[in-house]
Formats: sequence, structure tokens, C-alpha cells
Amino acid sequence: MLLWKIFVLFSRVSLFSWGGGPASLALMQRETTAALWVPPGSTEAVAWTTPLEFSDAVAVGNALPGPIAPQVSAYIGYKMAGVGGAVAAAVGTVLPTTLLMLVMVVYFFKIKDSQLVQSMLKAVRPVVVGLLLWTAYDMAYSVFGVKQNGWGTSMTMGWDKLLLVMVSLLLLTMTKINPALIILGTACIGGVVYR
Repeated sequence: MLLWKIFVLFSRVSLFSWGGGPASLALMQRETTAALWVPPGSTEAVAWTTPLEFSDAVAVGNALPGPIAPQVSAYIGYKMAGVGGAVAAAVGTVLPTTLLMLVMVVYFFKIKDSQLVQSMLKAVRPVVVGLLLWTAYDMAYSVFGVKQNGWGTSMTMGWDKLLLVMVSLLLLTMTKINPALIILGTACIGGVVYR
């Protein structure tokens, strides 16, 4: 039953996200931090994942090649139900939209130049940017410990994390360096500095 719930939740995220894998992260985070389950050996319901765990999943997923959404969903699925949970989550993330895409490809090329379709896409694109910004904001809230310290104290105490944010943003904006190399480099730095 748990595997089915995992599959359904990630299918829902997949089907109701617009803008691809990174854009689906906002909805995925909202759904998985709100969904409750009772872990084996416990009597207390907990969230499928916490915002900080979700940030870890995104960090791990970004360090790997391939699409981010199935990687993050597999991480969460594995936490909940081992390998079976990882498979159910990844399949739930990929299968429904892949089938939908196969159907849509046939029809899209017939209607892609339609004024209605172009108008709809023009409105959806900025919303995707908003979803990505919300995900970044929510992750920053967890990473910097804003809930415990407030924004001012968190930015002062977390100056090193803020520096990493700025350096990575500059590297991604000003160079053509592969994001995976930035993640691996900062993982090495973290292994030395935060040990």
C-alpha cells in the first residue's frame, strides 16, 4: 500500500507540474513535506520529508547526471520504503508524463502554431519562474536556519553559506562550467571545512 501511495503522489506531482523537472521541485517539496506516514516501528506520523532533507535530495540530485525530478523522488522514495520506494517514486515521476507526452507529440505538431497554444505558453512560462524562485526561497529558509534565527541573524551567522551561494551563482552566470563540477567542488570544500 505504501508503494502505491508513493507512486500516486509522485504521479500527481508529475502531472500537475509545468516547466519540466526543476519546476516540479516546488510542487514536489510542498507535497512531500505535507504528506504524513507512520514509519515502521513507530506510532507517530511524520512528514515524508523535511525541508532540509529535501534540500539534501536536490543537492545529491544535482551532483548526478540526468533529470533532477526522478532523482529527488527516488531519494524520498528510498527514505520511505527502500529500493522499492525509490523505484515507485521514480516510475511515478516519469511514467505518466512520458505516456502523456507520447500522446501530445502526435497532436502538438498539428496545433503548435495556434494562437491559443502560444498565448497559453506565454502565460505559463513566468509562473514556472515563480515556482523556481519559491523553491529557492523555501530551500534557503531551511539551509540558513531562518526559522530558528530570523533572516538577519541567519545571514550574519551563515555568511559562509551565503558566500557559497554567491560564488556558485557567479560561476554559473559568468562561465560555462558544468554545475556538477561546482557541486563536487563544494562537496570537497565542505568535507574539509565543516568536518
